[in-house]
Amino acid sequence: MDPIKKPLDRFQDNRLQERLSRLRQEVLEHPYVQRFLEEEKIDEETAEASLNELYEYKQQWENCSRCPGLDACPNLMRGYQPVLEVHRGSIHTVYQSCPLKKREDEQRRHQSFMKSLYLPKEMLKVRFEDVEKDNTTRTKAKLAALAFCAEIAPGEKADGLYIHGPFGVGKTFLVSAIANELADNEMETMLVYTPDFIRELKAGISDGSYQEKLDNVKRAPVLILDDIGAETMSAWVRDEVFGALLQFRMMEKLPTVFTSNFDLEELEMHLSSTTKGGVEKVEQLKAGRIMERIRHLTEEVAMEGKNRRRQ
Repeated sequence: MDPIKKPLDRFQDNRLQERLSRLRQEVLEHPYVQRFLEEEKIDEETAEASLNELYEYKQQWENCSRCPGLDACPNLMRGYQPVLEVHRGSIHTVYQSCPLKKREDEQRRHQSFMKSLYLPKEMLKVRFEDVEKDNTTRTKAKLAALAFCAEIAPGEKADGLYIHGPFGVGKTFLVSAIANELADNEMETMLVYTPDFIRELKAGISDGSYQEKLDNVKRAPVLILDDIGAETMSAWVRDEVFGALLQFRMMEKLPTVFTSNFDLEELEMHLSSTTKGGVEKVEQLKAGRIMERIRHLTEEVAMEGKNRRRQ
């Protein structure tokens, strides 16, 4: 058996050496590796001592050259590319974010400034350039929104907007663009679909989360209440929710943006009508108190146009 084993061992050693030699040649002749060695004036001895680092560098960059996308990234660290550095005569590999990873990180950072409750996720991607200017009121509304973004100063002034118009004219679209613009400036904004928010608060009474949910919304640096007036009105909603929320924001000088199908006079009628039916003098007074705060906090902006939801 021994006479057979010795030649076999020598044959396997030779095959291994051939393979290592071929691998060494592939690494040292790789364009990326050659460029690094030439730029850094790396001598042959240092290169030989760093073959493992150079091999890793070569393999990772070959993966990047055939990039399958960030989700399917085959690199050692998803979304990271290798960089070779020389320290004290030795070659070391460090990693940095690739363009796709940088873009993903930037999107996450951007979205961290936007909080949305009960609104479709696609609304978080709307930009001002997506907002059409097909008539005078839509153009004026867009200009008012841009001015609001340019002049906003949470904690210093509470100036906001009250954007109203028929169904489907783009009110939610416009306020989503506002939120994105503010996120670009690293300003935290909360977008809330009002009817669902009210339903959530009602559920919070029984499970003890009511005050926490209300506080989270009323303390937002910039608050957007979408579709106010679409909720079922009650004295509790008007006085305990809207009253408390608007009083706090007025006192703390926090900007609020509203969208509604009602103009301000129609909203006042809505706030005056509770689920008991009818409009009583006391209800009118309480509604008037809420409207005084809304008028104090906002500039009224009308939007007209085609119903985009029917197209």
